[in-house]
Amino acid sequence: MILHITSRAEWDDAQTRGEYVAPSLSTEGFIHCSTEKQVLHVANAFYRDRNDLVLLKLDETKLKPELKWEAPAGLPAPGISESDSFPHIFGPINLTAVASVVDFIPDSEQGKFSLPSTLLSTDN
Repeated sequence: MILHITSRAEWDDAQTRGEYVAPSLSTEGFIHCSTEKQVLHVANAFYRDRNDLVLLKLDETKLKPELKWEAPAGLPAPGISESDSFPHIFGPINLTAVASVVDFIPDSEQGKFSLPSTLLSTDN
């Protein structure tokens, strides 16, 4: 399983459209994803204090577009090595590949993220 951070509004739009398309697909040619070990580093570096996020837990075996494991696009988030590979999806995500959607809210005092317990309790 791989993870993708998005807003609740973008996820709601995806359900109406029948597929999920991140803005990075048109600007960079792929949708950024992370592993469970990478996602907190990414969230705390790029999404700190955002209260409108969800995590999409994706079943790689059900993805229709191509999935590639590649080096970070740009400078990696603190805690991530430049040699780490990230999952990148090269097309719209079919909703049948979304195994679960979990609210992803930062700590109210520090604005930092931790893995939601509901994510940890779902099937891997």
